[in-house]
Amino acid sequence: MYIIIIGAGKVGFFLAKRLIGNKHTVSIVDKNKLICEETARDIEALVINGDGCDPKILEEAGISRCNVVAAVTGDDEDNLIICQLAKERFNVQRTVGRVNNPDNEYTFSELGIDVPVDSTQIIAKIIEEEVSFSDFVNLMSFKRGKLAIVRVDLPADSPVINKEVKDVILPENSVLVSILRQDDVIVPKGNTVFKPGDDVVALTLIGNEPQLLNLLVGKL
Repeated sequence: MYIIIIGAGKVGFFLAKRLIGNKHTVSIVDKNKLICEETARDIEALVINGDGCDPKILEEAGISRCNVVAAVTGDDEDNLIICQLAKERFNVQRTVGRVNNPDNEYTFSELGIDVPVDSTQIIAKIIEEEVSFSDFVNLMSFKRGKLAIVRVDLPADSPVINKEVKDVILPENSVLVSILRQDDVIVPKGNTVFKPGDDVVALTLIGNEPQLLNLLVGKL
């Protein structure tokens, strides 16, 4: 893929190195001339000193042929403008926007950014997942915040234990994705039986989580 990264700070720099290491073609744009010079010395990529909010700079970076634009500056307003320009003016297939202030994630989603990346939320979810303070973890939301992938741990007293999948009526617009049982990943079928300790991964509409939790765990 051809990827343009706007912002050559630590996030942009290491993102570029990772993508280049994975055989992708990368261009980098940053306002700071010194940072651009340092980046150009360390990374084999096209590095442009300029404002990523300027369409001419984006054109110089090759936006007409790129597959993904990743705006990862420290300014949410710039990231939002860059992604909107890429999407609406240049018809870029995929936009990724770094969300520095968690309060802005909803705005990014509503304004059409394909993948808003809120590092605060990601870290919080990892902590919740690893420490398992709760039976329910929202792993990811997408489609402008309308869909969620969730994980539910089934306790021994879950109302679905020893029932077959076909006998469990899920909330509307919800579907089971997988069941994690010790080291096994099970693709649920009609005759799959829920067991204590199963980790159930499901896709559901945002707002359906309480019904799903009540169904699988037996509490709101």
